[in-house]
Amino acid sequence: MTGVAPVRAFVRVRTRRRRSWSDRYVTLLSLGLLVMLVSPAVGRAVAAVPTGVDPARAGAGLALIALVLAVALTLARVVGPVGASAADAAWLVLSPLPRRGVLAPALLVLALVCAVVGACLGLALLGAVGAPDALTLRLFVSVVMGLSWTLGGMAVTVLAQASQAWDDRLAAVLVVLVVAALAMAVTSLGPGQGALTALATAPPAAWASAASGSAAAAMGLVWRAWTRVARIPARAVLAASARTELASGAFVAMDPGTLTWVAEDAHWRSRTLRSCAWPSWLRGAAAVAWPDWLRLARRPGLLALMAGAAVLPPLTARVGGGMPVTLTVLAAGAMAVAATGTTGARRDAGDASLVRLLGAGPRALLAARAVLPALLGGAWLTLALAGLDLAGHGGLLWPFGLLCAPALAAGGLRLARRRPVEHSMPVLDSPLGPVPLGPLVWALTGADIAILGCLPALVACTTGVTGPLLAAQAVWAAAVLAAYCAAPRRA
Repeated sequence: MTGVAPVRAFVRVRTRRRRSWSDRYVTLLSLGLLVMLVSPAVGRAVAAVPTGVDPARAGAGLALIALVLAVALTLARVVGPVGASAADAAWLVLSPLPRRGVLAPALLVLALVCAVVGACLGLALLGAVGAPDALTLRLFVSVVMGLSWTLGGMAVTVLAQASQAWDDRLAAVLVVLVVAALAMAVTSLGPGQGALTALATAPPAAWASAASGSAAAAMGLVWRAWTRVARIPARAVLAASARTELASGAFVAMDPGTLTWVAEDAHWRSRTLRSCAWPSWLRGAAAVAWPDWLRLARRPGLLALMAGAAVLPPLTARVGGGMPVTLTVLAAGAMAVAATGTTGARRDAGDASLVRLLGAGPRALLAARAVLPALLGGAWLTLALAGLDLAGHGGLLWPFGLLCAPALAAGGLRLARRRPVEHSMPVLDSPLGPVPLGPLVWALTGADIAILGCLPALVACTTGVTGPLLAAQAVWAAAVLAAYCAAPRRA
């Protein structure tokens, strides 16, 4: 059987010239510049490692690390994670060439990504737990543990792609990570801070032993995945390759909305839905907006995930991210949750003829579609602000959650109805370098009107909660939503 290397060499000779010494020089120079740019940030992160032990910070940091691992493994499980380029998927995957050799480039990229993410997780672990002594040794041990977690987790996702039994085990691992994150979050509030203190003040030898065990387990999983890649089904590789191509195309076109469309269609395509009686009281625009409520009610897992994500702002504040970081997490989470109820508005924006066939006025239809995102965004923001109040970082901010709901609905609808990136817009010169206005305007679309509608709440976060600010928030958010729904729309 012909090896993969001769085939790739033949294709490389036929399609492009050989690499000269100047090509290698440019590659090495680029790597050197990347190291020079990253080194100061790493140095600042290491210098900021606290020498004291704070159980609350340690518990919140470990909870965030567990959540990051769970999210990363979930994304890897959804995407593939082992795929191939379009050309390799077209003819090398289905050829009699060894499967492991065909997928070697993808596995190398996967290993590099795991190394970078693992090093970042190791730094985050050290920053959360602290280093009362032996900073260099604890830094090395933390990085080794982060690398072990990412490499082992990615090996499990590769095995899950090749076997249904390992996919079930991966689902169990995700559940364990989420439960561990919740346990760490609860522990950081006070019931088990003694255990966190003992964990943070453990001698370096104990941390080294734990890192050695993690590394050994990770290497075993990596070796198991490497042997399993040779027998991975071609259909799994082709499906992962198609999803990777869609993701890369969305990244190049800077339109992540394409990925949400693909994920939504893929979720419903493989399901058989039972029919249900239509409520007799629904009329007009409310009847058109009713499928959004049904679509969300049939996804209880998504609702549970949104409710669980409300712990992220309190954890971020407890870790010590500061008010700007906490507000950013609050805004991003509220907008993301509100946008989950705007699927119908997205379809209306994509097909104007369908909107006319629905038989509802555009303003009335937009107002009807704003009810669900307002309820979702307001409820999530209330939970998050209540968590901040309980953690002692907010004061009495939770009433602003429901009062900001209309502004979040307006921002979510604007986010769902925005157009693709206008790449023909000029590039703005700034002190930080050239900034393309097209992607910047696209990224701020939706967030701008939500921030505008939540200005009284932002003032309350910095100056304190008062009665006039509560009244102003209620009136101002409702006015922003009413103005957005009443504004004339371009056909």
